[in-house]
Amino acid sequence: SRFARSSMRAVAVACAAALAVGSSAAFAPSRVLSLRSGHKASLSPNGRGPANYAPIRMVATTPAQNDWLAPGQKYGPQNPAHPIEKVDSTGLLKPWTNSPEATEKNHVEIVKRDSDHYKTPLDKEMKDLEVISISDDAVVLLKAHGSYQQQNRDLQRSDKQGYKDSFQFMLRLKVPSGKIPPDVYKVIDDLATKYGQGDIRATTRQAFQVHGVRKHNLKTVIAAIANAGSSTLGGCGDINRNIMAPPAPFTNDPAYQYVFDTSNVIAELFRPSSQSFAELWLDGEKTATVEYWKKDLIYGATAGGATTPIPGRAQTIEELEKQLEEARHFDNGLGIITGDKEEPIYGRTFLPRKFKIAVTVPGDNSVDIYIQDIGLVVILEADGRTLKGYDVLVGGGMGRTNNKESTFARAADHLGFVPKEDINEVLKGILAAWRDHGNREVRANARLKYLVHTIGIDNFRTLVESYSGKKVQPWVPLPAWKMVDWLGWHEQGDGNLFLGVNVEQGRVKDEGEFRLKTALRKVVDTYNVDVRLTPHQNVVLAGVKPADRAAIDALLLAHGVKPIEDIDPFTRKSMACPAFPLCGLAQAEAERRMPDFNQRVGALVARLGLAGESFVQRITGCPNGCARPYMAELAFVGQGPDLYQVWLGGSPNQDGRTGWAWKEKMKQADLEATLEPVLAYWRDSRTPGEAFGDFTNRVGKAAIDKHVAAHAAVPAA
Repeated sequence: SRFARSSMRAVAVACAAALAVGSSAAFAPSRVLSLRSGHKASLSPNGRGPANYAPIRMVATTPAQNDWLAPGQKYGPQNPAHPIEKVDSTGLLKPWTNSPEATEKNHVEIVKRDSDHYKTPLDKEMKDLEVISISDDAVVLLKAHGSYQQQNRDLQRSDKQGYKDSFQFMLRLKVPSGKIPPDVYKVIDDLATKYGQGDIRATTRQAFQVHGVRKHNLKTVIAAIANAGSSTLGGCGDINRNIMAPPAPFTNDPAYQYVFDTSNVIAELFRPSSQSFAELWLDGEKTATVEYWKKDLIYGATAGGATTPIPGRAQTIEELEKQLEEARHFDNGLGIITGDKEEPIYGRTFLPRKFKIAVTVPGDNSVDIYIQDIGLVVILEADGRTLKGYDVLVGGGMGRTNNKESTFARAADHLGFVPKEDINEVLKGILAAWRDHGNREVRANARLKYLVHTIGIDNFRTLVESYSGKKVQPWVPLPAWKMVDWLGWHEQGDGNLFLGVNVEQGRVKDEGEFRLKTALRKVVDTYNVDVRLTPHQNVVLAGVKPADRAAIDALLLAHGVKPIEDIDPFTRKSMACPAFPLCGLAQAEAERRMPDFNQRVGALVARLGLAGESFVQRITGCPNGCARPYMAELAFVGQGPDLYQVWLGGSPNQDGRTGWAWKEKMKQADLEATLEPVLAYWRDSRTPGEAFGDFTNRVGKAAIDKHVAAHAAVPAA
């Protein structure tokens, strides 16, 4: 159900990335951080870095041309706009320099440098249709266009020729805030049937993936998606990824409307500028229609349906395009704009790694706000209707590497509050600071979280201010976070309803009597509803007339789709990445294992006298963390065939802490024996109403280990 709307409205958050250009006045902070001073931060799995960072100081730079900079490019990782010098003798605060010699060790950076803005050698290899695969270098580039090359690993040992012949491509769409209009949904559904493996997968970042596309069909499918008013550009790669937002389409709530508006603007603000995508997939031509999220900026975030509409962006697409271009390319003279004419913001080598952003309102943590590179929370004025600005978080992220302590999951820090008129330049300043100073030498440590962790949030804030020319203000206090999944029926504020449908592990498929793919298509065809993907791999059907509710319920039930009341709580709260058979990084099963683990953990909980209790449970097939396991109350991370790390201690509301590794290796067959003493400890020693994640976090690893050891020493009855 909807939570404390009245109390929340006073501080409502919805990052509406304002299109107003920032001031061009010079900004010269008296004391700015030096990324080459102070102490190297201690990289601990749960830490946020030491608090005693030495202040750092920016110094002027003379633009220098080298092979790592595009013609005309002044600034980039080898020539940062604000290089940093030591101000004391305590050593390096940032233990990497991104010098040309050091960056040469990172092959991905070389591929990007030599690619002519994500184009070559992909362009040449895609023309060779006699070869069913592409090279590793081309794969690096293809990711930014929204695709991964895959093989069917189920065949790897049993059918070696079949495995060789199984090269295929996964396509991931760009779906800002998870919204997909009915006409676009129909195109995706048709393409998955005709060119893919017959299903569609909802991701944990509110996008759709189409699996099983062969190389000779790839251009056809990408072009069809683009000409339908969507895109795959930015689905993957070292650029801005899909923008997340709560999936609830509350048309009468200004905060939620500002969220949708902001998400759409950011998607365009950080859109790559070069023509590589059009040249590769559209023969250099314009698409048949503009992207639907741009149309929403013209007609309002709900396409004219809001009962309390927020101010519009523009009257025409042409006016909007002009505003977006001005906001994207506005040069404040402080080093955000690189000088690369093809990619003014990104530059020749784009970003060090993926870049993830989410926008939400106060209290609604359906987006896992603390795992984002940037999290934005919309803050309203006291009238509850006017946008004031945004609370900004930075430096979250999930990816890590097993047995490598220098990599870790990290919850984001609070950067501070930014007024709405400054948000564009601050967002661009964050990107530019990381673009220039992120670790280009070691790809495993390239995410923004490692820069924030290493230099500290205060130093990073000052660095951002030096690029943006805008002062970040103190954080506006927020109400408590609540993880909501928006499943079931809800009023959306304009007389219509929306329905959240549970999609187990995000797989929209027809299998036996369970025919979810057919059912959703019939609902969209018959009732012309919007589809909104949720951050938990589920689907929301928006804009349902009350008179159609019973018919939609009956249609879904007839196709084997259960109502939310019949979904067990462990399934409802679980997530898993795809893993086998198609992910090349998977070390263990995830999506195919999750239903079994949900059933077994649920049965164990009931057997221990805890019937009715449940908690957030997630599985990933490798430590990269695509299903956000490190925020869960209980998580399993692939360590090898049928082997998992066990993580405990995440928050039931994912509100600002990561969990921690408890067991390095657990055989899947040992699930019950491993978890029973821990769950019994929770049952016997928790405070009233204490959630499993809160309990394990409170008592800690040492106490759990001691209890488990004592439990093992008791002879079986």
